[in-house]
Amino acid sequence: MSCRDWIKPGRRTKKKDDKQIQEAHEQKSIEAEPWHDVARGRYIGDIIYGASDGIVTTFAIVAGATGALLSTPIILILGIANLLADGFSMAAGNYLGAKSEIEYFRKEKQRETWEVEHMPAAEREEVRQIFRRKGLASHMADKLTEIIASNKKVWVDIMMTEELGILPTENVSPWKSAFATFLSFLVAGSMPLIFFILSYTTMISNVFALSAITTAASLFVVGALRVKITKTNWIKSGIEMLLIGGIAATVAYLIGYLLKMIVI
Repeated sequence: MSCRDWIKPGRRTKKKDDKQIQEAHEQKSIEAEPWHDVARGRYIGDIIYGASDGIVTTFAIVAGATGALLSTPIILILGIANLLADGFSMAAGNYLGAKSEIEYFRKEKQRETWEVEHMPAAEREEVRQIFRRKGLASHMADKLTEIIASNKKVWVDIMMTEELGILPTENVSPWKSAFATFLSFLVAGSMPLIFFILSYTTMISNVFALSAITTAASLFVVGALRVKITKTNWIKSGIEMLLIGGIAATVAYLIGYLLKMIVI
């Protein structure tokens, strides 16, 4: 391979990178702010939380029941019952949590709006002090305060985020959040039970070992998928999730084994 062959790909890559940088700084791209991934990231926490908890809790029950030497039908009953009951419980809790956050945000926004309308002088001083604490000179803080105070909506939003530290939650749907949690819990949580279900129709040996492998792979995939939003190293993220689930399953298995030794 000649030197020219080495140089050409580098030039093409540089041109491609330059083009992407230029496109990212065009007006349309700046207004859309694609680098924030807001649409995808809005419910990613619910999906990851539901999926990881579904896998871990279901396999923990499978591991504990296996450690106690319970039969396959009993393991399936316990696993499916956990899958539905715990999934619904998580979804309901997530719905109530998201709904409470929205109600709290609206209540505080109403109070801040009232203060802006009825105590404008005090609220202006609070805005000025906010900018002074950020290191702006007094005359610059005064100028910014007057600009912000000229628009009530902007004024209230600034007070909500800067004074109270409350981020907007009105764009989050409690129902979508709950559904994302339940669905991800149900789908991911069923992974540890697949081979136990298949064992009824096919001759499968070492069902628990196969379930453990499937669970480990599922945990790694769920952890790795976080990089779609977090942009971190996918291998590290997957291993981190795998270790957490592995520790929980090991503890459950040992507890089941010890309880079996004590009770029986």
